[in-house]
Amino acid sequence: MLENELQKIFGFNSFKKGQKEVILKIMEGQSAAAIFPTGAGKSLCYQLPAVLLPEMTLVVSPLLSLMKDQIDFLLENNIPAARLDSSLEIDEYNEILKKAKRGDLKILMISVERFKNERFRHHLEKMNISLLVIDEAHCISEWGHNFRPEYLKLPFYKNEFGIEQVLLLTATATEQVVNDICKKFELARSNVIITGSYRENLYLQITSTNETEKNKVLLQRIHESPNDPTIVYVTLQKTAEDVADFLCNNGINAHAYHAGMKNEERELVQNDFMNGKLNLIAATIAFGMGIDKKDIRRVIHYDLPKSIESYSQEIGRSGRDGEKSFCELLANRNNVNILENFIYGDTPEKESIRTLLLDIKNNSGSLWTIRTIILSKEINIRLLPLKTLLVYLDMENIITPKYTYFEEYSFKYHTTAHAIINNFNGERRHFVDGLIANCRLKKTWAYVDFNQIVNKTGADRRRIIAALEYFHEQGWIELQSKQPTDVYNIDTTDFDIDIVTDRIYSLFLRNEEHNIGRIDKMIRFFESDSCLSKGLALYFGENLEKEQCGHCSYCNIGKVKIQHSKELRPIADFTFKGLTEEAIKVLADNYTLLNMTKFLCGINTPVFYRLKMRQFPNFGILEKYKFKDVKDWIACHTQ
Repeated sequence: MLENELQKIFGFNSFKKGQKEVILKIMEGQSAAAIFPTGAGKSLCYQLPAVLLPEMTLVVSPLLSLMKDQIDFLLENNIPAARLDSSLEIDEYNEILKKAKRGDLKILMISVERFKNERFRHHLEKMNISLLVIDEAHCISEWGHNFRPEYLKLPFYKNEFGIEQVLLLTATATEQVVNDICKKFELARSNVIITGSYRENLYLQITSTNETEKNKVLLQRIHESPNDPTIVYVTLQKTAEDVADFLCNNGINAHAYHAGMKNEERELVQNDFMNGKLNLIAATIAFGMGIDKKDIRRVIHYDLPKSIESYSQEIGRSGRDGEKSFCELLANRNNVNILENFIYGDTPEKESIRTLLLDIKNNSGSLWTIRTIILSKEINIRLLPLKTLLVYLDMENIITPKYTYFEEYSFKYHTTAHAIINNFNGERRHFVDGLIANCRLKKTWAYVDFNQIVNKTGADRRRIIAALEYFHEQGWIELQSKQPTDVYNIDTTDFDIDIVTDRIYSLFLRNEEHNIGRIDKMIRFFESDSCLSKGLALYFGENLEKEQCGHCSYCNIGKVKIQHSKELRPIADFTFKGLTEEAIKVLADNYTLLNMTKFLCGINTPVFYRLKMRQFPNFGILEKYKFKDVKDWIACHTQ
C-alpha cells in the first residue's frame, strides 16, 4: 500500500491533494502531469516512485538552487540522489557518473542543456532509466511565461534515450499551456492532475501608490513586522540595489539579489535568507524559482510583475507552511513601458534573421557547425531569441540539431603515458599508443588533436572520446573540455530566403504581441471589479464556488484604480543630436533604427556589449518612454 511506503520512507502519514493520483499513474507504467500550486507537494510525486521503480529517475530542473534543496531533502531521507552541475569538483562529478551507471543512484538531477553535452551523452547511454521528470514543465510551451527553447527538445531526448515514462511538473499552466505540453509529449489529457491554484492562506492586496511614495509605504509595511521573512520584487537590477540601500539606511537588514551579482555573492545572500540570518531580500525575478523556504511571510511587489503567471508564481513563494501570509503590490504604471521594452528587446531585426538563413543556404556541406555565443555577436541577436530562432528553423525542417561537442579537449597526466599504454594489448594498445602520440603536450596539459588522431589511427571521434573518458574514470588523467560547439544537419537549402525570413519574423512579432498583451491583461486583472483570488484561480482554469474569498483587497476595500505614471517630459524636447551623436559614431556600420531605439531604451544587445555601449551616459536615457514612440522619434530625425 502506498501510504505504508510513504510513512516508511518519508515519515508522512498521508498524501496531500492530488499526490496519490499522480503516483498511481506512474506506478501503473503511465506518463502523467501534476499541476499543483507552489508548495503543494509536486516533488513527492516523483520522489516516492523513484524509490519504488526498478531503475533510476532522471530529473530535469531549470535551476541549481532547486536541485540543491531537493537533493539535501532526499539525502536526509537516506535516498541515494545526486545532481550534476558546473559547481562540482572533477572527482565528485566523475564519481556521480560512476554511481549512475552502476545503478547506485535512485535520482539524478540535471539541467536540460546537459543532454546536448557529448561527454554526458556518452555516459547517459550506459544508464538505465525508469522515469524522466521535467520540473517547471511550462517552460516547454511558447505560451508559458518562462519559455526555454532547449525544453522543446525534451520529447526528442526522451525517445532518443529510450525512456518509457515521463512526469511533468509545474505550478502555473493555463489551459493553452496544458494542451501544448500534452501534445508535445503525446500525453492523455486524463493523465493531467490539476489540484487548483487557489491558496486560502494568502492575503492579496493591491495598493495604488505614487512612485514618490513607494519607499515610504514599503518602510511602513516592513516596520509592521520587521522580522518577517520578506521578498521585495523589483524589475531592474539597479532598483534592487537602491531599495536594499534605502532599507539598510533606515535600520532594516536587507540585501539585493540579481543576476548581475557574482555567483558567490548571490549564493551567500540566498543561504543567509534560507537559514534566517537575513530576513529581507530586494530581488529581481532571478531569485525565487525553486526556493523552498516555508516561512516566507511577505511578498511585496515594488514594481509591476511581468504577467499574471509571474505574479502567481512569485506570490506562491510565501506561506508554504500554510500559515497566513501577506502579498502586496505597490501599484502604479511607471514601469509598464520598461516591461514592454524588455519584450521588444527580444525581437531580432529582420535582416539578422536573413543573414543567418543566407549562411545556412551557402553552406557547402550537409553539416552546419556554430558556436552560439559567437554567432549571437556576429548577427546581433540576443542568446534567448537566437536559440528560439534555431528552434523555429528546426520546425521549418531546414535544420535538425545533432549534438553539441567541445572544440577543445585537454588533459593532465596523473600517471605516465607509458603506464597508460601498458594497460592494453593488441589492437587496443596500438590505438591508445596512436591517441597519446598525437596529443600536443604543452607544459602541464596535453591537447587532443582529433584530426591527427583520426588520420593516424582510423578511429572515429566517438571512440577517441570514449577512451579519454575511460582514462579519466580510471584516474590516469584529468580531462577537461572547453568551447561548446553545436552541430546541425542541414535538411534543405532549397528554400526562398525572403519568404522564410518573413515567416520567421512574423513568429517573433506574434510572440511580441502576445507578451505585450499579457501586460495589459495583468493590469486589467489588478483593476478588476471582482474578487482577486477568484479571478486568479479562474485564469488557471479553476472556478471557485464562492464569489468572494474574504482575504483580498477587493473583498475588503473594493476595486483599486492603478495610478497612471507621472507625466514624462515630451520626447520632442530632447535634442536628437545630443542623445545619439556619440552612439551613431561608435555603431558605424551596426547603426540601424532598431539598434538606436534599443540603445536609448536601455535594452542590451550583443553589439552593445562588444562596443561597451552600456557605459555611455545616454544608454537607457529614454527607458521609461514607449518603445514605439522612441522609434518613431528617431525615424523622424533620420529620414
